[in-house]
Amino acid sequence: MVAQSVDKTLDCKGLSCPMPIVRTKKAIEEIQPGQVLEVLATDPGSVADVKSWANRTGHQLIGTTQEGDVFKHYIRKADPNEQKPEAKHPHVVSNEELLQKLEKEPVILDVREPMEYAFGHIPGAKSVPLGQLEETLRELQHLTNQEVYVVCRSGHRSDAACQILTRKGFSNVKNVVPGMSGWSGPLEKITK
Repeated sequence: MVAQSVDKTLDCKGLSCPMPIVRTKKAIEEIQPGQVLEVLATDPGSVADVKSWANRTGHQLIGTTQEGDVFKHYIRKADPNEQKPEAKHPHVVSNEELLQKLEKEPVILDVREPMEYAFGHIPGAKSVPLGQLEETLRELQHLTNQEVYVVCRSGHRSDAACQILTRKGFSNVKNVVPGMSGWSGPLEKITK
């Protein structure tokens, strides 16, 4: 691999969503356009999170490598005219609103990593990690006109997933906020 010139390194090891992105946003503001930020993270979800964030903001994700359990994300800061304000998905529901709908067996997509899903998810939720969402779209096409609730740990990955689904023609997608970090309803676990 070609050595990457790095202008700033950000250590997010041990942090989980949304903290790697929160800190990346701050760190990218501290460097000049064209400079490269290296983000070190141990959260597997950071792979999809960083890619999605870079796409939504106009910054260039040069690439991601992995050494052991550390993911190294390389992001080039965009010129001001290439940057985009980070948009949020406009349709949001609270955990409480989703909890009231559970009896009707709503369509719930859980976009967290498989291990997060295994340790506790909303009953009936389908696991579709954010990093695999685009390649799973064909399997989800039958849901295009249905009400779909998207959940993650904190509402950030699910926001990105809602935006992807909406762009791909899903007409009734809702982001569940604050997500599993504040979920007080029933949980299912996968035990082996």
